[in-house]
Amino acid sequence: MSEEMEAISCALPHVGSTVIRLGHGSGGKMTANLIENVFLPRLGNVILNQLEDASIISLPDNAHSQIAVTTDSYVVSPIFFPGGDIGSLAIHGTINDLAMRGAMPLAITAGFILEEGLLISELTQIITSMQEACTRGQVNLVAADTKVVGRGAADRLFINTTGIGIVRFSVPPSVKRAMPGDVIIVNGDIGRHGMAVMATREGLELETTILSDSAPLHRIVESILPLEHAVHCLRDITRGGLAGVLTEIATASNMGVLIHESEIPIDPQVNAICELLGLDPLYVACEGRFVTVLESARADEFLQLMNERWFGEYSFRVIGKVVEEHRNRVVLRSRVGGNRIVDKLSGEQLPRIC
Repeated sequence: MSEEMEAISCALPHVGSTVIRLGHGSGGKMTANLIENVFLPRLGNVILNQLEDASIISLPDNAHSQIAVTTDSYVVSPIFFPGGDIGSLAIHGTINDLAMRGAMPLAITAGFILEEGLLISELTQIITSMQEACTRGQVNLVAADTKVVGRGAADRLFINTTGIGIVRFSVPPSVKRAMPGDVIIVNGDIGRHGMAVMATREGLELETTILSDSAPLHRIVESILPLEHAVHCLRDITRGGLAGVLTEIATASNMGVLIHESEIPIDPQVNAICELLGLDPLYVACEGRFVTVLESARADEFLQLMNERWFGEYSFRVIGKVVEEHRNRVVLRSRVGGNRIVDKLSGEQLPRIC
C-alpha cells in the first residue's frame, strides 16, 4: 500500500504502518506505541520516562523545593462548544495537569497557530476566554508566541501551552503509587465534555444542551492537602476517557483495577447519545473530572471532606479499588455480575475533542 493510500485509510492500527494516523492521537494503544517506539528511544531521560501528567523538577539550590512542568496542545474542533471554547480549555487543561502532581499553578505560556481566514472577532473572544480562565485560576500567562499558516493548514486555530507550578504535596501523587486495597474515586459524572463537543460538531438536536465539564481542578486538589499522605495517585480524565486513565494506572503500578459499572456516574443524556452513536462512555474525554486513588482506611474521611467542601459543584463517588489480581488490567464488574476487560483504545473513538 502506498503512503498516500495509508494516509487516508482508517485509524485502526496495523502491522507495518509507516505514516501517522488519527489513532496515534487517541491516548490509547497507538499513542502508547508511538511514545514507546519513536519518542522515548530518542528523547527519553530519567524525568521524561516517568510519563506523568507533569514532570517534577527539584530546584538546584534547594532540594526541598520542587516545581512541576507540563506542556500540551489543544486542537479541538469546533473551537466553540457549550460550556467553553478552545481558549478556556487550554488554560484549564494546563492547570489540571499541574494539579494532578500536587502542584499549584504559577505561570503559563501559550503558542498560537492561526489559520489564514480566522475571524479576528473569534480570536478576540477566545483570548478573552483565556484571560478569564487565568483570572479564575489565579495564574498569569507570562509568555506567548503567534504563527500564521495558510488556509487548510490548522483548522482555524491550534494552541500549545506550557505550565509551571509549585509542588505542595510532600510526596507528589504518581500513577506508579497505586497499592492493593486502595479505593478509586471520581469527582463527578463522566463524558460530558466529549459529548458536548460531538453534539455541536454533528449538529445534534437535543432536548437540553449538554455542557462541557471543562473546569480548573487545582482548588479541589489544594483542599485534599490535609489527607495528602493517604493519596497515592491523581489523574485527570482526558484523552482515552476513564478507561484510558485506569489502564495507565494499572500498567504503571503493576496492579489490577476492579471497577463497578453500577457506581460509575454517567448523565442519562450523555449515555443516550453514546448509545445513538455507538460509543462507549468509558472512553469519552472529560476536562473537569479526575480520579483519586487513596488508602481505603481514609476513604470515608476523604468523601466527607470533599462533599462538604464541594457540595453542589462536584459529587465524589467510589467506583472501584486496586487489586493484586488481574495485574496490568482493568476489570469491569457489570450490573448483572459478569466481568469484562477494559482495555485501551485500539484506534480513534472521538477525534479532535481536546
